[in-house]
Amino acid sequence: MKNILVVDDEPDIRELLEITLSRMNLDSYAAANVREAKSLLDKEKFDLCLTDMKLPDGTGIELVEHIQAQHPQIPVAVITAFGSMDAAIKALKAGAFDFVSKPIDLKILRGLVDSALKVANTPIHQPSTKQQQKLLGESEAMQALREKIDKLARSQAPVYLRGESGVGKELVAKQIHELGPRASANFVPVNCGAIPTELMESEFFGHIKGSFTGAVSDKEGLFQAANGGTLFLDEIAELPIHMQVKLLRAIQEKAIKPIGGQKEIPVDIRLLSATHKDLAKEVETGSFRQDLYYRINVIELNIPPLRERMSDLPILAEFMLTRISDQNGNTTYSISKDAIEKLQMYSFPGNIRELENILERAATLCDGDQITAKDLDLPESKSPTQSDQPDPNESSITLSVDQLEDYLIQKERKAIIAALEKTRWNKTAAAKLLGITFRQLRYRLQKLELE
Repeated sequence: MKNILVVDDEPDIRELLEITLSRMNLDSYAAANVREAKSLLDKEKFDLCLTDMKLPDGTGIELVEHIQAQHPQIPVAVITAFGSMDAAIKALKAGAFDFVSKPIDLKILRGLVDSALKVANTPIHQPSTKQQQKLLGESEAMQALREKIDKLARSQAPVYLRGESGVGKELVAKQIHELGPRASANFVPVNCGAIPTELMESEFFGHIKGSFTGAVSDKEGLFQAANGGTLFLDEIAELPIHMQVKLLRAIQEKAIKPIGGQKEIPVDIRLLSATHKDLAKEVETGSFRQDLYYRINVIELNIPPLRERMSDLPILAEFMLTRISDQNGNTTYSISKDAIEKLQMYSFPGNIRELENILERAATLCDGDQITAKDLDLPESKSPTQSDQPDPNESSITLSVDQLEDYLIQKERKAIIAALEKTRWNKTAAAKLLGITFRQLRYRLQKLELE
């Protein structure tokens, strides 16, 4: 039988919570203040603590901090007054698992208790098997990142993932989801910059049949699709202001209203968000609402760029080449030591995504099955050891990630077209000229839409 500690100075609330927990086949102990709660924590073993925010001799946040320090295996959920979102955010920052607002919705409470008990049954330093398969690298930066992910997976606090384009923000978000109590529910990733402005409200919140021209049936929105699971909003800085307002309300009320709907629908999601932009600067310029920034940035997780973990590059390259080999069929690719050294001198403005593009192109154009330094056609960029001061004797070209990807694609396209023209569009002969198999050439033609 699981034990729950209920801390509230109002007898009626304590009774309501104890009855609800009893119907869930859970035992409960009640405390009316912080002192009584601490005394019970020293005597009994608990799987969850539910505490009111305001107590006669202290606050729920003080109790959260005490439990974090003395009993870190116990998840804590705080009960806040209606509309006290700032207090809830302070509690989450202090380490609370989640919060529930008064008047208490018993359905939401039961869901919160179920999720918290799943966390309580998970060791704090659990072996992150899934994580080790995907988040590769043994550098200090990656080990620290994995430790943070393990800790964040045990919370329901909104997390803002900060990192440059191509560092793998969606992969990190998915790991937080998969290692947490919502792992069995949906992980719904959304690229906010890819949704047309006029369709955003319908995409996020759904719509009712007949609510506008073209609404031929009811449609579930992304919030509903993620209900019970995790909603990951990538490139959140791209949301227009009017959608930022609606998103803020959905987060605060834990409810959404479909277009054409008459009432709000409760939704239970873990919110993770990311952008390659500096959100604090976006707030300063007025492009991003400050109140929404505070709501999504309860906990900030910085994801290191590839140039800060170059010792991981050999592992990453080997993993990527294995995947490229599987896609291309017969050839098993490897990479030489001189190629690794050349890659480690490059600063990778496009990070992991750029490394994959470079290796994929090199595998396509290399002679044989080993990539050497001469097969790596790297764009101009500073090495990690170079000074950031401009060199007056050199002209510098700054490319965005999208421009960089376009540059690489165009270079590959030109090389293939040149080989095809030289062989009068004989694909077998062109493949031989390029030093790749016919199957590999066909794959590249399809990917580059040259068929």
